[in-house]
Amino acid sequence: MPISGPLKSGHAGTKVLQKYDVLIVGAGHGGAQAALALRQQKYEGSIALLGDEPEAPYERPPLSKEYFSGEKTFDRILIRPVESWAERNVDLLLSRKVTVVDPAAHTVTCADGGTFGYGTLIWATGGTPRRLSLEGHHLKGIHTVRTRADVDAMTQDLASTNHVAVIGGGYIGLEAAAVLRKFGKEVTVLEALDRVLARVAGEPLSRFYEAEHRAHGVDVRLNVKVDSIHEKDARVNGVQLADGTLVKADMVIVGIGIIPAVEPLLNAGAAGGNGVDVDEYCRTTLPDTFAVGDCAMHMNSFAKTRIRLESVQNANDQATAVAKTIVGTPTPYHAVPWFWSNQYDLRLQTVGLSTGYDKIVIRGNIATRSFSLVYLKEGRVLALDCINSAKDYMQGRALVLGGVSPPLDQLADPAVALKTLVPSA
Repeated sequence: MPISGPLKSGHAGTKVLQKYDVLIVGAGHGGAQAALALRQQKYEGSIALLGDEPEAPYERPPLSKEYFSGEKTFDRILIRPVESWAERNVDLLLSRKVTVVDPAAHTVTCADGGTFGYGTLIWATGGTPRRLSLEGHHLKGIHTVRTRADVDAMTQDLASTNHVAVIGGGYIGLEAAAVLRKFGKEVTVLEALDRVLARVAGEPLSRFYEAEHRAHGVDVRLNVKVDSIHEKDARVNGVQLADGTLVKADMVIVGIGIIPAVEPLLNAGAAGGNGVDVDEYCRTTLPDTFAVGDCAMHMNSFAKTRIRLESVQNANDQATAVAKTIVGTPTPYHAVPWFWSNQYDLRLQTVGLSTGYDKIVIRGNIATRSFSLVYLKEGRVLALDCINSAKDYMQGRALVLGGVSPPLDQLADPAVALKTLVPSA
């Protein structure tokens, strides 16, 4: 429950609707985990989760996969049943977007004018999808994939859609393309770089996915620049490329990354730029204010540099670290990054960060569609991309965590279990 007592005022006589011991802005994975972890740590203060969507916290990765395909209903991707938040004495403040943070008054003000006070603020807002800024960007039929509302809007358009252009060959775009092919749609993927997944994976994995999508009927085009979106009756009717080619499309899906949602924090004086800067305990430079998840720029011990890490694992683990700090057992954030992607009958599982690798070892035969890529730097294992190879994924974690330098011939041999390459303690 909120802190009891009379309503308090912030600056300029602003009435505070409620004050909470911990106010969590952002009701996604990081925000939800922060609330859950606090209760698991026996925290007894008042907690509220404030989110800009009308729904209780839900899982985002299934949006472009199982939810879009219809394999899972929305109830099945809720992080917890709606009623469980009240059972944990966590107030849900939904359909509210914070526009102003006042660190001196310890208040946040929402777009609707509502103001809430806090003892501790946890910022877990993630990011907003980057949108097109070219001619035709406003047309109906252009979609991003970040929220339930985004995917519901795409689904409503499907009945009248035959041709889809996916702008961006990252995981979101490729996952959406795979689902759309299951629906029988004609799909063209438009990637500005010379390969898909160029920012997150090695060339062998990129070429594998390009071949897989083409085998499923997707027209994958590389090194292309989108010039404009064509219109017919205020709707998308095609995508014009810089070389003059017109790609037929009555739906466009844009997957070109996110912009971290940190403007209110930066306006309040927090250090940052591409995200908000946090220390090893996820503290920002504002008093009593933490940040977690996609929006938190942190020194990552696996990347060896400051990064924003867009993954559920990162959001959850940072949120847990913050909860421990709040209850008086501060623990620096240090967790092995991991990710996953489902496309067609392919399950990709990644552990570690391949940033800065100087060698890739292919473990197994790519043609079997069950193999792993092992990324190394100066002989040490940095990361693994495992396709339909759960055993490598599970056992490879110890190689990443230990920075192991195994014999390359054994590393490449799928008959050699990865766990045998970890030096005994």
